[in-house]
Amino acid sequence: MTILDTIAAHARERVVEKRRNRPTEALRASAESLPRGDFAFEKALAREELSFICECKKASPSKGLISPDYPYLSIAKDYASAGASAISVLTEPNWFLGADEHLREIASAVSLPCLRKDFTVDVYMVYEAKLLGASAVLLICSLLGREELRELLAVCDGLGLSALVEAHDEAEVCLALDAGARVVGVNNRNLKDFSVDPENSRRLRKLLPPDVLFVSESGVRTAEDVRMLREIGADAALVGETLMRAPDRKAKLAELRGDV
Repeated sequence: MTILDTIAAHARERVVEKRRNRPTEALRASAESLPRGDFAFEKALAREELSFICECKKASPSKGLISPDYPYLSIAKDYASAGASAISVLTEPNWFLGADEHLREIASAVSLPCLRKDFTVDVYMVYEAKLLGASAVLLICSLLGREELRELLAVCDGLGLSALVEAHDEAEVCLALDAGARVVGVNNRNLKDFSVDPENSRRLRKLLPPDVLFVSESGVRTAEDVRMLREIGADAALVGETLMRAPDRKAKLAELRGDV
């Protein structure tokens, strides 16, 4: 099994455990009782300038502990004041040391749309995201079949949530488009071996039609990387470790954007 398979298997175990205390139908009823969302996440990415999705992440399987103290509320507020378009919040607890409560608190504290960054393997997790205050969920093509992906996208639409549908290669981009994805994220990091290839975004960008938003994920470290994304017509960049390790996150985001 790859690390991705292992993380996904644990996500399924998490759902089974949570379902014992709160069945899916009860969670669904609670989620559907909330006002329907207005797809704020994709609206935030649809502006003319390149948008930045800035990530709150304490650790990762490939890099280990990134932020020992992890003042996630302070980090999120820094991103908001620095001009981020959206915030990605890790909720996966074992390998990324995230928590649902991090998302709940951040979504309540900032006005930006928040992406629940987790390994969504069950509709249960979509309903959870809605109740936690997320505006979007991550759906990873390599974990989901075509029908499962379509089902989850339909549930997101019903709740007014956006879905960032993540692909790593041509076949997965085609799967995302066939399922009806409106926002496709190309991950430059191979989740099976964690190698990073920034050119992956350039190769796959041409497969997306103009009405589908394109997000480049992972490997965005310098203003030159951002320049390349603008050059290929990316709509957004998801930036995590580069900002999390920066002594001054506001200054780093300004540098990436080309403001300095």
